[in-house]
Amino acid sequence: MTDSRKRQPPEQATDRLFATERKPEEFRFDASVARVFPDMIRRSVPGYTTIIPMIEVITEQYAQPGSHCYDLGCSLGASTLAMRHGIPFADCHLFGVDNSPAMIERCEHYIALDDSPVPVTLRCEDILDTELSNASVTTLNFTLQFIAPAQRAGLLQRIAEATRPGGVLILSEKLCFESEQEQEIQTRLHHAFKRANGYSDLEISQKRTALEQVLIPETLAQHQERLRAAGFDQVLLWYQCFNFTSLLAIKTP
Repeated sequence: MTDSRKRQPPEQATDRLFATERKPEEFRFDASVARVFPDMIRRSVPGYTTIIPMIEVITEQYAQPGSHCYDLGCSLGASTLAMRHGIPFADCHLFGVDNSPAMIERCEHYIALDDSPVPVTLRCEDILDTELSNASVTTLNFTLQFIAPAQRAGLLQRIAEATRPGGVLILSEKLCFESEQEQEIQTRLHHAFKRANGYSDLEISQKRTALEQVLIPETLAQHQERLRAAGFDQVLLWYQCFNFTSLLAIKTP
């Protein structure tokens, strides 16, 4: 790849992937999704445009000199760049990891366009296989929900074990609710949010079907209990909008 190509921002398109009736199939983070992903996630996830800049704020507070920071499931690098801008130490190293080649390829462009001096290494691999060590800040930004439930505890335990005292994990997830009434209300409000952002009922329905067997949400209590069991001493809910939340798990000094 030439330097001139690296300086060109990747083409972005409006998300119309589910605008026409299509054969049901599982959602995949392929090239078609990567091309529309910034538009898709902004219009689909309530609070996403707040969570990203707050990741920068949290990183600035908890990054430690000489440590590693990880964005696991980095997609196009929005949270990677937020972390990069928040890291105040030149001797930190930031790692972005995603198993989608299409996402990593586009992420490389965004990292190259950014002028922060903090070094970034991108890895195209399964986060379940990623070696973790000397971590001060790790982010799982709407990533854990795509991991098989039986493998989630093991991943969080590895993250906790790799985290320095005083370090943190930022975990953002879509929630489900124990109360059927609350589930219905939160789902209805989420769908209203998507309609307000221009999605049709057909798009909402077809995407929901595509995600059903791929994105498996859990309750807030399940996340909190598992984070504590993994080895984090404090688990704080710092953000929630409808059925989307972000938690801060802290390993005390």
